[in-house]
Amino acid sequence: MVARYLTGPPAGRQPAFAGLMRRHKQPLYRLIVAQIGDPDDALDLLQESFVSAHAALGRYDPSRSLRAWLARIAINKCRDWHRRRRVRHFLARVLPIEAGERIADTAPDAQAHAIDRDDLARTLAGIRRLPAILRDPLILCAIEQLSHAEAAEALGITVKAVETRVRRARALLDADRA
Repeated sequence: MVARYLTGPPAGRQPAFAGLMRRHKQPLYRLIVAQIGDPDDALDLLQESFVSAHAALGRYDPSRSLRAWLARIAINKCRDWHRRRRVRHFLARVLPIEAGERIADTAPDAQAHAIDRDDLARTLAGIRRLPAILRDPLILCAIEQLSHAEAAEALGITVKAVETRVRRARALLDADRA
């Protein structure tokens, strides 16, 4: 589909990209929800990820995994989202109360969506508490089922680093349950 998009006639580009989106939207959505915990914001970030992918598709290296490339874009969008959220929380504490109403984060609590699934909610919360350096490889490998090589490519680290970080993340989650 990428080759069809890049080398095909202009009229065929939109259907090619639509096919690419259909194929990858569910895995990317799951990845984003696992990263941020908010299904509504995840839809927005999914859309932003595809907009960025569309803009950068000309720079995509076909010798690399498209899935890993898209996952990297989505992870970067999630990191931006987390940064914006931290800034909003900081400003809400620093600015007067009246100003806080204008910038308050109204995102629903992820556990409110999973009251009947306490174990899943605890696991997802534990994953979100992990530092990004451990959380990202764990989500890519355990949830999105990317190979260690694909996760390494998406994160720009070595395969051995992915293996080590996944092992450490699982150990922290196990210790959190105990």
